[in-house]
Amino acid sequence: MTWAFNELLLAMATFVSGHFLLSSLPVRTALIERIGANAHRILYSLFAIVTLVWSVNAYNRAPYQELWPPMTGLQHLLMLLMLPACLLFVAAVTTRNPTAVGGEKHLKDPHPARGVLTITRHPGLWAFLIWSVGHLLVNGDIASVVLFGGLAALSGAGMAHIDYRRRLQNGSDWGPVALSTSAIPFLAAIQGRTKIDWAGIGLGRVALGLALYAALVVFHQYLSGVQLVTVF
Repeated sequence: MTWAFNELLLAMATFVSGHFLLSSLPVRTALIERIGANAHRILYSLFAIVTLVWSVNAYNRAPYQELWPPMTGLQHLLMLLMLPACLLFVAAVTTRNPTAVGGEKHLKDPHPARGVLTITRHPGLWAFLIWSVGHLLVNGDIASVVLFGGLAALSGAGMAHIDYRRRLQNGSDWGPVALSTSAIPFLAAIQGRTKIDWAGIGLGRVALGLALYAALVVFHQYLSGVQLVTVF
């Protein structure tokens, strides 16, 4: 039993720390100089996939040790949280973003922050953060705290890490994005630094987000073996 948790801890520690190591400026710069930018992206992606698969397999092998009992209220909360997570995810993958991998080229755009970026400049990471925290609360066992807690920590700390790296790497080009957007959703709009670009988000992305949400509800049991408790 102890080894099962130790393996999961090791896998998640490798997954999370490796992300920050391979994307840190000293390591990233050295690797790009040696193997090139494309090879670095491939290496980074392979590392992420391999360590994530390892983490999930270790999670599946770990014994169930309850920290708090399942609660219907938390399951309903997860169902509600997954709606903005799906909307943010769809908007993230369909919107040009200067904070995304390889997104530096968009910093030269006269209007680098459009659509969902006027809500938050890290929509994809917020989607994963919401998803991770929701699943951590619902599951309530040691293995889930390690897996989903690690994913949540990576998502949250990843926002600060990306902003730090962009500020050092891109200097004045990063200024307009930093000034007109916020990492915390809606903060830039509340502070009057931007206006929410609802037209740039568009009904099409909202429809795709709702479709993704519906698909997850319908197929969740087949994907994870867990029957959802719906809010209806």
